[in-house]
Amino acid sequence: MKREDWLPILLGLVIGLAIGLYYSWVINPVEYVETSPASLREDFKSDYLALIASAYAYSGDLGRAEARIAIFQEPNPATTFSQLAQKRLAMSRPQSETRALALMAAALGERPTPLASVPAQTRIVSPSPTKHTPTPTRTPLPPPTRTPTPTPGAPFELLDQEKVCDPDLYAPLIQVVVIDAAGRPVPGVEVLVVWDTGQDHFFTGLKPELGLGYGDFAMTEGTIYTVQVMKSETPITGLMAEDCVGDEDELFPGSWLLTFQQPEFP
Repeated sequence: MKREDWLPILLGLVIGLAIGLYYSWVINPVEYVETSPASLREDFKSDYLALIASAYAYSGDLGRAEARIAIFQEPNPATTFSQLAQKRLAMSRPQSETRALALMAAALGERPTPLASVPAQTRIVSPSPTKHTPTPTRTPLPPPTRTPTPTPGAPFELLDQEKVCDPDLYAPLIQVVVIDAAGRPVPGVEVLVVWDTGQDHFFTGLKPELGLGYGDFAMTEGTIYTVQVMKSETPITGLMAEDCVGDEDELFPGSWLLTFQQPEFP
């Protein structure tokens, strides 16, 4: 076949391809309808998860939040929200958003273990004596004990300040633990860290594997820090990485563990 014989065929293929592309892209493009949020692009997916966390922070409806999160089929949603909170915090996103993500991570990371079903047992009734039935005696109940409850809006107070010498830490840390009057951890509490040349902040609950009321900040050796829990009136000053002595007399920088507690009703 001569070259001239191929030209009409090639021309027809090109024209057919152009018409097909024009039809599929302009006249009748593909429309995605009712697709799953799991198919979203990664940044859109992160925004969707942030909206779920914000809705939970507003309503407190954990069941609905879990149903929404289940659509994404995350193997470890608590870790996903924790990492997203740290990422959004580094991006200087609104504090309300990072706080909501921290609360969501904390709620997913601390769940009660479901009770296993216990098979019903046959109750054996002993025969009652026929001659004498003892008169039941009333056992006095102990006086009820009052469970400590946090004071609404009351500032947290420094309960304990301890130097920590742990050579396995990746850096000297300011470790903060926040608890309520009953000793329960409190997630989502903002902690402000200030030094001579700058300031930063972090939230409790972003590392649920270390505790819902836990948060930390990496120190730079030789820098003096001031720490204040945002719901506390008294800042903690003069914190710096002091030397610790290891097993073989080697020196390494130490950390600080600060425990804050909210007072109970008087």
